[in-house]
Order: sequence, then structure tokens, then C-alpha cells
Amino acid sequence: MKEQFFGVQVNTERFDEMLDLIFSRKREGKKSFIVAINPEKLMKARQDPELHKILNTADFQIPDGVGVLIASRLKNGTIRDRITGVDMMERLCGRAAETGDGVFLYGAKPGVADQAAAGMKAKFPSLNIAGTLDGYVKDEQQVLDTINASGAAILFVALGSPTQENFIIRNMDRLVPSVYQGVGGSFDVFSGNIKRAPAGFRKLGLEWLYRLLKEPSRWRRQLELPKFLIAVLTGRHEKGGGAHE
Repeated sequence: MKEQFFGVQVNTERFDEMLDLIFSRKREGKKSFIVAINPEKLMKARQDPELHKILNTADFQIPDGVGVLIASRLKNGTIRDRITGVDMMERLCGRAAETGDGVFLYGAKPGVADQAAAGMKAKFPSLNIAGTLDGYVKDEQQVLDTINASGAAILFVALGSPTQENFIIRNMDRLVPSVYQGVGGSFDVFSGNIKRAPAGFRKLGLEWLYRLLKEPSRWRRQLELPKFLIAVLTGRHEKGGGAHE
């Protein structure tokens, strides 16, 4: 099941249920493309048809942002788990460590993917790191060949949005992996270059507040949340589709 906000679909499954679906599709030979959805991205999609199309091209649109959960409750929806891109990447690696599926990390600055891979390996010793490649390799065919040769089942792409999503959409049919996720700056988190909000902030859905306290210059971006909720309450989120699918 999915809900819609501004015509953009968002998955309603709980975290474990979604992971089960992704790996079930993999066993069936189906590919899965995962994108993270938050209020800021939804507000941009209202004015950007290309972004709107990219988000709806994905097989799984995860509710990344407490604002999406609040909006769902306001409209009597069923979204209950906040699933951040970072958490999805971590949980996919955890499940892959159990299944033996290889993961490939592509993107970020030279050395960051290797550091992130080391961080994930430390957390999940049995995880099969099939390969890494930084985002500065210019020859796309070389990138595709390297990923395919690795035999990885899961590909994480950290090129920034929407470049990473466009790379995935453009090349999924030419790539071997079954699971694809654009992960933005997640490699920096797992490499230790960027510190996440303390667990207490994350549990309460207040990562945005922690980041605002650390970076006060982000206050303009945070204004998108009340704008988003007002649009939901006034019913203007239903443009391009109803409240539910």
C-alpha cells in the first residue's frame, strides 16, 4: 500500500515488512529502486515535474522525515515508521550480512566509499563488500563494468540528488544488482566523517532539530515543514492524485 502527497507515492509498510518485500523481490528476479521522501523533497516536487517523475519511478519511496509521518496521521493514513535513507542502508547491509549478498558502494569523494565500507564491515563482520568506487570516475561504462564484475546484489549510489537517482534510472537495465538506493551523504556517516544526531533525538524524530542546532544557517530549509503540513491540512497535497492509492 502507498499514500500520496502532491501526487508522489510513499510506502506505508513497517520497516521489517519493507525489507522482507525487497528481498522477496530479489529472490523472484525483480529489481528494486529505493528513494527517500521527506517534506522538503515533496515541496520541491510540486514545482519540478522532473523530480516528481523521478520519485514516482522508484519501486519503494521510504518515509524519510517526521513531517511525512505527521502528515499521514493528519489525513488518517497508516504510515508509522520513519525510515531514513541512512537507516535503510544500514538495515539492508545487516540483512545482506545474513543472506551473503554482496554490496557495492559507488560515489562520494576518493577514499570515502572505502572508509564507509570499513565502517559497515566493522558493524557487520560477515558483510560481503563486493566493491567500492568513488564518484570522480568519469567513464560511465567503466563504472558499469566495475559494478557488474563485482557480482554485487545491492548497489548504493552516493552522487547527490537527483544525479544519483538519474544514474540508477538510466542504468538499472544494464546493471547486475537487484537492489538500488541513492544514499546522498550516507557514506560520510558510515565513514565517521559526519556524526549523526544522538539516539534520543533520532527516536523522537528530532534529527532536524539537532542539525539545526549544529547548523543554524539551515533555518530557512526548516520552514518547508510547516508549509508542507499547512498544504496537507488544507487539502492542497491532493494535487496530482488523491490522498491514498
